Amino acid sequence: MNARFARGFGAAFFYVLATQAAHADLTAADVWADWQDYLTSTGYSVSGDASGSGGVLTVSDVSIEMPLAEEEGTVTITMGTLTFSENGDGTVDIAVPDNIPMNFATVDETGKPVTGALAFSHNDSSMTASGDRGDVTYDYSSALAKMELASLSIADEPMPENMLSVLLTIENVNSSTRTLTGDLRTYSQQLTADAVRYDIGFDDPESDDMGSFKGAIADVRTEGTGAMPPGMDPDDFDAALENGLAFDGTLTYGSGSSDFQGVGDGESFAFASTSQGGRFSFTMDADHLGYDLEQKQIGVSMQADELPVPVEISAAVSGFNLSIPVRESDEDQDFAIGLNLGDFTMSEVLWSMIDPAAQLPRDPANVVLDAVGKGKLLFNLLDPEEAAMMQIGATPPAEISALTINKLLVSLVGASLSGTGDFTFDNDDTTTMNGYPRPAGYIDLTMVGANALLEKLSGMGLVANEEAMGARLMMGLLAVPGDAPDTLKSRIEINDQGHIIANGQRIK
Repeated sequence: MNARFARGFGAAFFYVLATQAAHADLTAADVWADWQDYLTSTGYSVSGDASGSGGVLTVSDVSIEMPLAEEEGTVTITMGTLTFSENGDGTVDIAVPDNIPMNFATVDETGKPVTGALAFSHNDSSMTASGDRGDVTYDYSSALAKMELASLSIADEPMPENMLSVLLTIENVNSSTRTLTGDLRTYSQQLTADAVRYDIGFDDPESDDMGSFKGAIADVRTEGTGAMPPGMDPDDFDAALENGLAFDGTLTYGSGSSDFQGVGDGESFAFASTSQGGRFSFTMDADHLGYDLEQKQIGVSMQADELPVPVEISAAVSGFNLSIPVRESDEDQDFAIGLNLGDFTMSEVLWSMIDPAAQLPRDPANVVLDAVGKGKLLFNLLDPEEAAMMQIGATPPAEISALTINKLLVSLVGASLSGTGDFTFDNDDTTTMNGYPRPAGYIDLTMVGANALLEKLSGMGLVANEEAMGARLMMGLLAVPGDAPDTLKSRIEINDQGHIIANGQRIK
């Protein structure tokens, strides 16, 4: 199953769920026409028999189909009968069947045909369109929306009963989607749900292999905006971005949990996690791609036959962010990367394996990186052909012209290293640094507790005396004593001639 297959089901599912349509002038016929316009513009073909009178339009035998890329199959959604009813107050109610089958046909990696069906259902649901032509808001609510794997066959052989189960549910979902029609079809959306739950099970009838993956996130809220160009080709994502395709969305949740356990090759394993809230943001347009992920109060436990002891770790916060350009450019573009692991701890059982005599401090560990910069991407990241050429070629994929380290922090077992820095890079000079672009700039570093840590590691036998002595000599060469005990400071500079200077002394 390829990326377009996944996008196809995702687009169809959330279209049914949130009705991201536009153009409606709040007559029943025009709302149905807009559904067709929206779906055909994103690569689907739509069919159905429409008839109506008295402000009610009924469309029967509705079928939505999308071919997969490279003639690998199709996705077909059979929606049955839709009813569009004008309320006489400028709004239109839309009745969608409670059960909607979604069939797919594709091929696996070996070329074998794969067919199956997903079943989407929703209970106690309502959907209403309001607003004006070209500026329409769709409000949707459902007590329970559910997606379930109904069947699966490989090479015309039905999957054995209970071999694979997939269930996704969304409880008490409410969404509001406003759409505007212009040169681009734009939308803004808000969605809330009490909980999103997933339950995936696998049981191989020909072996003992089995697995169960369950989880949930509660108090879900999403907000997002987007734009789609007319006549967008789903197979040419790069061209769609160039023509105005864009996404910007954020998902937050109040708590989460997951549980994964099973047996593989005769060995059992189990994994469980919890968190007390989190956030995931995603943005994409013609210029850049960005992710921002954060979880709070995380707890993770793992155990397996091949592990000597159960593993338990936790952290107050875990985060990662990345923003990079996606298109080739002759001008510098911004990029950013960040990492935040706060108050990381592990169980005493693990500590006792590393440090049975408890000589090392059990202080929570922290790792922070906040860096921004400028550079040029030398190919179009989302063009599959150009990406493939970059993988097999000798040309570097990008050039970095500037890097600023706003914050660097690594602290654990009683010692810490922190710093900031700022560098530029001359990509025309790859001689001075033996094949690498010549840097110019500085980094300021502060290390606390290094000597005490070396003594403890040496006393535990984890670091040989010769290695500890070599580390102290290196610190003496590159650093100077700070104001507090067992504190070292260092400024490492690289000038325009490629000279490396430590605390005013040239060392290269």
